[in-house]
Amino acid sequence: MTRSPPIRILFVCLGNICRSPTAEGVFVGQLAARGLATSADVDSCGTAHWHVGKPPDARSAAEADRRGYDISHLRGRQLHANDFLQFDYILAMDRTNLEDLRARCPEDFQGHLGLFLAFAEGVTHEEVPDPYYGGEDGFAEVFDLVEAASEGLIRHLHMHHGIADADSAQ
Repeated sequence: MTRSPPIRILFVCLGNICRSPTAEGVFVGQLAARGLATSADVDSCGTAHWHVGKPPDARSAAEADRRGYDISHLRGRQLHANDFLQFDYILAMDRTNLEDLRARCPEDFQGHLGLFLAFAEGVTHEEVPDPYYGGEDGFAEVFDLVEAASEGLIRHLHMHHGIADADSAQ
């Protein structure tokens, strides 16, 4: 059986230390829990350069640890023009970053460019709020939203790209 190449997914926020590394870590963790770790290549970045090379915000890392995800190895990076050539899905955390992505997107981009929470079911938010200037509860809310959107994205990938965990393959 010939295996198709992994789907390539990029999560994008402003600085790449709170929301997008959270999305990367949660999504990778959910894929691994379903036996789908090799089904997708996942990365995250920011539209701004302020935190290039820095680890995730300590509050994001602490909430990740509480929920069983490891994001400690991630480092901030800025969006590159070649990201539009390398990724099938480029998912923004909010409208401002989505508009920035659209402004930078080449006309021949063939992938999906949109909001990450569009994949979440049962949430009232359309955007993942930026928790950076808030308290601990904002980081917990971000994880709740990202977990819901990750589950929805996995369902979408199953329906549209045929990725399947052991339970759904039977």
